[in-house]
Amino acid sequence: MAEQPTASERFIQGILPENPVYRQVLGLCPTLAVTNGMKPAMTMAGAVLFVLVCSNIITSLIRGLLKPHLRIIVFTLTIATFVTIADRFLAAFMYDMSKALGPYIPLIIVNCIIICRCEVCASKQGVFTAASDAVGQSLGYALALSSIAIVREVLGTGMIFGYRVLPEAWPDWSIMILPPGAFLTLGLLMGTVNWFSERK
Repeated sequence: MAEQPTASERFIQGILPENPVYRQVLGLCPTLAVTNGMKPAMTMAGAVLFVLVCSNIITSLIRGLLKPHLRIIVFTLTIATFVTIADRFLAAFMYDMSKALGPYIPLIIVNCIIICRCEVCASKQGVFTAASDAVGQSLGYALALSSIAIVREVLGTGMIFGYRVLPEAWPDWSIMILPPGAFLTLGLLMGTVNWFSERK
């Protein structure tokens, strides 16, 4: 059996070498949907961080009890529990943001990033390594969301987090905060990452 990566290796790999969006190309539906502004993007990143860390920890704790034919069901039920907590928290304390994100918080239940980390790491390694992996992957996801959102929000509205950063005379590129802008930005940034990786 091949030696598993250490906790520090899992953490570092999740940020850039195995970035969930740019390298693994996972979770693209919410990535495209919530990156028309930094606030929804960072809210989604926070929710994914909470769910991924908690799910990885629980999965690692019960890894010795997992049965091969039931593991995906156990992963899904574990993830659904923490997604429900995150969804109700947002509805109670950040109602406007909860409405803005719509179904994308509940859809974290089937987010491939989280199920993938439960299967690849948490079900095979200890709690500390699983938690490190979750934090690294979450930071990588937040990095991807923020990089897309900042381009779309700045070019689309001239603002970031509601503060104007471009001159009033700068024409807003409204297409950037619409769905075509999401695909365009993701494609250009992913191409840039691949180009840089190849050159390196």
